[in-house]
Amino acid sequence: MKKLITALMTLTLTASLFALDGREIIQKALDVKDPAFTQSAVQMDLIEKNGAKETRMVREYGRSKNDLKAVVMVFMSPASVKDTRFLLQENKGSTPDDKFIYLPDLRSTRRVSTAEGSKSFMGTDASYDDLSTRDIDVDTHELLKEENKNGYNCYAVKSTAKNPADSQYGYRIQWIDKETWVPVYAELYDKKGALLKVLTVEKLEKVTGATGAEYNIPMVNNMKNVQTGHQTRITIQKIILDKAIPDRVFTQVFLNTGK
Repeated sequence: MKKLITALMTLTLTASLFALDGREIIQKALDVKDPAFTQSAVQMDLIEKNGAKETRMVREYGRSKNDLKAVVMVFMSPASVKDTRFLLQENKGSTPDDKFIYLPDLRSTRRVSTAEGSKSFMGTDASYDDLSTRDIDVDTHELLKEENKNGYNCYAVKSTAKNPADSQYGYRIQWIDKETWVPVYAELYDKKGALLKVLTVEKLEKVTGATGAEYNIPMVNNMKNVQTGHQTRITIQKIILDKAIPDRVFTQVFLNTGK
């Protein structure tokens, strides 16, 4: 009996040593290696509650350099948004990312202020802040459960801002796939604790880059505002990974000129 108790205690101790907490799970998701460069053709569908749809075509460029990301979006159509260009440059730590937008009607580029973080990005269901990755230490992270979500074996982690004024949400829950460490589903709650938005990865695909490295890329994402019924579906129609892109693309000069 003593041997059995000792064995059970050893198994319990071993399991606890290898168990992950919420912060460690989020860190693993953040540590997933990104392609050095991405070029993609994106279809963006804005879908009203009644089913009416506006389709936009976007060319997107991405770069990961020195563990910092930069993204440029160029709106190609329809005419109402054509030639609008957006730049996001990630900063280290809790420093807010730099965001700039070129508006063709004004023929000028302006900085998106941090005060505009909760505003809709180009009429989508994503806010400007949703486009950024939050620093891990501005939130607390609690592992709620492990469960199957939409066919993925996941950890569900609740993240809450340490400073409530630092987030437009009351809290967020992400379901992170244990195999790829990619968040495949998320629920965003407002300051009153009511569900506000749901983000679903509808298609996750392994893509091989120009160097032969493989990456798990969310090819179809859908964000729905459950309080308004509006949703935004992002479909990557074509993507090229790890093919070098000139640094000048990730500058305000490119926003102004498009070249």
